Amino acid sequence: MQNFTIRVATPLDLEILTSLLGELFSIEEDFQFDEKLQQNGLLLMLENPKGVILVAESEHTIVGMATGQLVISTAEGGSSLLVEDVVVSKKWRGIGVGQQLVDSVCRWAATFGAKRFQLLADASNYQGLKFYDKTGWNKTNLICLRKTLQS
Repeated sequence: MQNFTIRVATPLDLEILTSLLGELFSIEEDFQFDEKLQQNGLLLMLENPKGVILVAESEHTIVGMATGQLVISTAEGGSSLLVEDVVVSKKWRGIGVGQQLVDSVCRWAATFGAKRFQLLADASNYQGLKFYDKTGWNKTNLICLRKTLQS
């Protein structure tokens, strides 16, 4: 088993975080990778007091990331965690990196009183869906809808 640690990302990690989002978006049908947009989003997350980017690092190399942010859930009557990006470099998959990242972002949210953890996954990301099923995430009857404002 390879050794890695989980830590909070910093602005110095921006280049590799952007690259990891490129890997993630390459398998998602709803999003197109745009380096400047993703960097802007990452910078906003780094500045968000109700958000976190965690990275998995081995020997000063980032091998995975997970982002999460707190939202208010009227259904739960309190905070809920929205996990948005979970990605692990291909050669690091299958050894627990993703599990540790997701567990860590959930622990972070729990310190703020989050009562529920939720995420969206691409319907055609069978490897990701299998991972979430194996790690205790449950499918719901909800579907995701979105609308993009034209600028």
